[in-house]
Amino acid sequence: MASIKFVTLITMVVILLPTIAMATEFVVGDENGWKPNFDYQAWAKDKVFHVGDTLVFNYQPPHNVFKVNGTGFKECVKPTTNDQPPLTSGNDKIELKTAGNKWYICSVKDHCAALGQKLTINVMEGPPAPAPSSAVRGFIFSGYQVFMAAIVGVFIAVAA
Repeated sequence: MASIKFVTLITMVVILLPTIAMATEFVVGDENGWKPNFDYQAWAKDKVFHVGDTLVFNYQPPHNVFKVNGTGFKECVKPTTNDQPPLTSGNDKIELKTAGNKWYICSVKDHCAALGQKLTINVMEGPPAPAPSSAVRGFIFSGYQVFMAAIVGVFIAVAA
C-alpha cells in the first residue's frame, strides 16, 4: 500500500515538474534594470511572454512600478490611490497570470512621458517557448533530467 502512495506521489511530481520548469523569469531591461532613458519596447520586441512567466523589475528608489491600463500607459497616468498602490521594493516580481496586453509605468516626475520609463507586453496562453538568452530559468532542464535520473535510480534500488 505504501508503495502505491509512493508511485502516485512520484507520478504527480513527474507530471507537474515540467510545467514549473517551463516558466521563465524575465529581468526587465536585463542588466540595465528599470530606469529612465532605456527603450523597453525594443527590449520586449523579440521576447514571447506566457501565462506563468514572471517579470522582475530591478531599480533604485525613487523609481516605482505601476500596473496601468492602455490609456494610463499612453498618457503616463498612474492609477488613483484607491486602485492600486505602486510597487516600490526595487526588486519587484510580477507573475503574469492572465493572457492579454499588460502595461507598466514609473510615476516619478516625467520618467514615463519624457524619459520613456514604460513597458507594454502581450502575454500569450499556453506553454512557454524555450527561454531567450536574456531570461533566467526557475528550474533548468538539466536539473530536471538529473531529478528524473534519481527517480529511476530509486525505482531500480527498490525493485532490486
